Amino acid sequence: MLILQSIRRIMRAVDIYSRKLRSQCELTSPQLICLGTVVENGPLTVSEIAQLVFLSPSTVVGILDRLEVRGLIKRERDTTDRRVVNNTATASGKKVANAAPSALQDGLHEALKGLPKLEQATIALSLMRVVELMEAGHIDAAPILETAPISEGAKAEKGEM
Repeated sequence: MLILQSIRRIMRAVDIYSRKLRSQCELTSPQLICLGTVVENGPLTVSEIAQLVFLSPSTVVGILDRLEVRGLIKRERDTTDRRVVNNTATASGKKVANAAPSALQDGLHEALKGLPKLEQATIALSLMRVVELMEAGHIDAAPILETAPISEGAKAEKGEM
């Protein structure tokens, strides 16, 4: 069926891009997006990053832990309110973020913006219907296009990746 074939192609394209990203800069898409957000807007708290990237704070904490271990971000207590922890990109974090390819959804977003409004609406309605048919309406939709094996997906949901 043409619809299922198209969905498989989309999933495969996302998977290929995710693997390419991991091999080029040794980061996952969520890690790159969080790092880029800190580079562009930092210093930021965990909750501020979570809001900007549409992920749960617990997931962001796990991502930031891995970025900190790699020396790409640093965490510092706020000087005026010691309860607040700010996340800032390090020099190497800025270098990695600036050298990394853009996130897959950036190119798709730009291409979609170029379509006529009627075509955008048609695509949106069709995709929402596919989501309903898949009974996937309850699944969160972070704006990060990435695939992972099921075991990794479960870890990511718990913030363990």
